[in-house]
Amino acid sequence: MKIAITSTGPDLSAEMDQRFGRAQLFLIVDTETGESTAVDNRQNLEAPQGAGIQAAGLVIDTGAEVLITGHCGPNAYKTLQAAGLKVIVGARGVNAEVLEQFKNGELSYTEGPDVEGHWS
Repeated sequence: MKIAITSTGPDLSAEMDQRFGRAQLFLIVDTETGESTAVDNRQNLEAPQGAGIQAAGLVIDTGAEVLITGHCGPNAYKTLQAAGLKVIVGARGVNAEVLEQFKNGELSYTEGPDVEGHWS
């Protein structure tokens, strides 16, 4: 399974980014092989609006089935949900720790966004 983790750096040793739409990177991790790839989200960092929807499209294009982030707004959540992605919010820490929490079933899927739009 491929999961996307919002990240401040390009590997598992980096801290998770609490933002979704304006996250620095998305770390795409294949839970079966352990391989990870960093996907740059720079184009959405300074977007005046629509960052969440654009970032959602970027994550969807990676083939990820699950997104793990700190916070996710309503427009991004709707876009991710429409594409069939499951979303986990409220995670924090180093990417490797978050990945282990996911594998151990310690993180829960959300039923909706946890912040209003234009949250940063």
